[in-house]
Amino acid sequence: MTRRALVLFGLMSVIWGIPYLLIRVAVAEVSPAVLVFARTGIATLILVPIALVRVDLRPVLARWRWVVAFAAVEVGGPWVLLGSAEQHVASSLAGLLVAGVPLAGTVIAVGTAGRDRVSPVGVVGLLVGLSGVAAIIGVNLGSSDIVALMEMGLVVVGYALGPAILARRLAGLSSVGVMALSLSLCTLVYAPIAALQRPVSMPTPDALAAMVILGVVCTAAAFVLFMALIDEIGPVRATVITYINPAVAAVLGVLVLNESFTPGMAVGFGLVIVGCALATRPTRAGVPNPQAALGGDA
Repeated sequence: MTRRALVLFGLMSVIWGIPYLLIRVAVAEVSPAVLVFARTGIATLILVPIALVRVDLRPVLARWRWVVAFAAVEVGGPWVLLGSAEQHVASSLAGLLVAGVPLAGTVIAVGTAGRDRVSPVGVVGLLVGLSGVAAIIGVNLGSSDIVALMEMGLVVVGYALGPAILARRLAGLSSVGVMALSLSLCTLVYAPIAALQRPVSMPTPDALAAMVILGVVCTAAAFVLFMALIDEIGPVRATVITYINPAVAAVLGVLVLNESFTPGMAVGFGLVIVGCALATRPTRAGVPNPQAALGGDA
């Protein structure tokens, strides 16, 4: 791996690990819908001009129906659910649960004939990963909101469906163009909701900074850097960051927000990572599983 690739890999591992902390900070003062509007709006202002310069939007518009579907399951739905869940559960727990996205992606791929079969190793991986998710939930069940945990389940499903649509219906299109249009749509949808739910007083500098960083760094810059990482090391190796992001989220939650991190959570997370690695192995040489391509980008 080149030095440039190492730098990009390190940046992405951190950049997509910090949103859980920032979301937790922001939703303490603004509604999840306001946060989604602010985040998508800021990123739209950055990515749309880039897409226009690259002439990426015209071919993307030709498949607008699938772009709408992708925007709904990858951004519009999960981001507001994630914000709602993090009003009741720790950011570290949210990050650990999202680590199970590749498992959900594998199940969806098999159920929709996206993959011919799951190897015996893949089946073992699914079972190991699911046991890890169960362990993480189990040690937090008594102290966590059940509705919030259900919301996190829907987030995982949405993050798994998004890459499936991207791989099967939007293949060959510029990812920057797809994200620019998707974020624009979400901004328009959430604008009236955010207007109705606007905070009665100006959020604190911490909350405002969290929203700006989420929009500029964790969304707009992140997708540009991720595309650069894919160009440098390929899509399969680039998705390894999805195994590191939750660990970053957990560490930040403990260090910054003083959240608890129990041995049971550590064991469960380890099982999820092992399960994901086994379940998402290629079924044929050189054929990657696309389900982890974007899943887990908070």
